[in-house]
Amino acid sequence: MFDDFETGMIDVGETELYVRYGGSGSPLLLLHGHPRTHATWHRVAPLLAPHHTVVCPDLRGYGRSGKPPTTADHTPYSKRAMAADMVALMRELGHDRFAVAGHDRGSYVAHRLAADHPDVVTRLVVMDGIPIGEALARADARFAAAWWHWFFLGQTEKPAERVINADPDAWYRGTAEQMGREAYEDYRRAVHDPATVHAMCEDYRAGLTVDRAADDADRAAGRRIACPTLFLWSEKDDMVDLYGDPLAIWRTWATDVTGHSIGSGHHMAEEAPDEVAAALLAFLRPAAAPGAG
Repeated sequence: MFDDFETGMIDVGETELYVRYGGSGSPLLLLHGHPRTHATWHRVAPLLAPHHTVVCPDLRGYGRSGKPPTTADHTPYSKRAMAADMVALMRELGHDRFAVAGHDRGSYVAHRLAADHPDVVTRLVVMDGIPIGEALARADARFAAAWWHWFFLGQTEKPAERVINADPDAWYRGTAEQMGREAYEDYRRAVHDPATVHAMCEDYRAGLTVDRAADDADRAAGRRIACPTLFLWSEKDDMVDLYGDPLAIWRTWATDVTGHSIGSGHHMAEEAPDEVAAALLAFLRPAAAPGAG
């Protein structure tokens, strides 16, 4: 898994991040979703590495990365805090400007990274996610039925951790066949760690509070993502069922948006790695100079 990639724990200020990185060329940061770790990219990253320096961290709270103490307002697990981690991580690796692609919860971190650090992010790829503030503003009975785990994990009156930790394998149902043996073992190690489970719940608690507030503030101020943005969604997931044309939604949040679907279920990097890699490479390919050919 991740042949010829290096690994390390890198201090980013508030915490340490576990990271794999390798390849050559312009830098590309890949951000995983819930409840995965960086290993979800193990089939995609080697396809990108001949063209890009690929960096795959565990987000704070996830996998082997640090788990800062939680607070009543959940800000240590805000996407703003996670985005700041990524700026520090990439600078430690020698990259002041870079492209970023995020899936699921990682897409919210990628969005916040581009919003808060426009001088750093050259291109943005969001996968299977619209902005948290948009999703919550549109939430209806259909969304609640399909995505009830947002509210289960995000509430604090009866914390979800006790339920999940009673039988993590029943709650998180990844398989070695879908994920690959080593990636599955990495993921399973994480979900059997109560500190990781708590941190992942804090991610959702931040989503319902401070992350939504950050998105709402951007919308009220008319701030939009300026860099080229690619949106990819899974054909066998419910993005279109919930939102109709998700590209139309992203075009209200960013000025230069393209995108298309991927022929997979939700975990597209595991299920359709060739298609995902091809989409990323095409989007990140430098434009030809005028008159070239």
